[in-house]
Amino acid sequence: MKCPFCKANADKVVDSRESAGENEIRRRRECLACGRRYTTYERAAQSTLRVIKKDGRRAPFSRQKVLDGLLKACEKRPVSVEALERIVGEIEKECSERFEKEVPTKFIGEEVMKHLQQTDPVAYVRFASVYREFKDVSDFADELRRLLAQKG
Repeated sequence: MKCPFCKANADKVVDSRESAGENEIRRRRECLACGRRYTTYERAAQSTLRVIKKDGRRAPFSRQKVLDGLLKACEKRPVSVEALERIVGEIEKECSERFEKEVPTKFIGEEVMKHLQQTDPVAYVRFASVYREFKDVSDFADELRRLLAQKG
């Protein structure tokens, strides 16, 4: 493992534990060259899921793309990166359990919205506005009314 700060190859594991995703190990490492600490995550290699895009193209499932979408939706919101990584792990696990080789983007988008709705309603509306391609303010208002009706 290379240190993300000084790029040295020598480090030691300071702490190791199961991560929020049950198929993942979180390790705290300390660089022996510069002394700084950083976190790594290890997971067992899985058969590669492919994503079926709206236009029919296929692409490899990317945890990073799902995380990037969540980060964008949660920008300036009180949601930790650890919580978002946990959501990505849960979504990936659900995809692997429900689909053998290929998963539709619609399923991934709906899972993201389900988790965001429980985590942060503002982030949920942000994500939904892009995912569902809201055309105007009335689309936002309709979604907010639906959210409020579910709460009450």
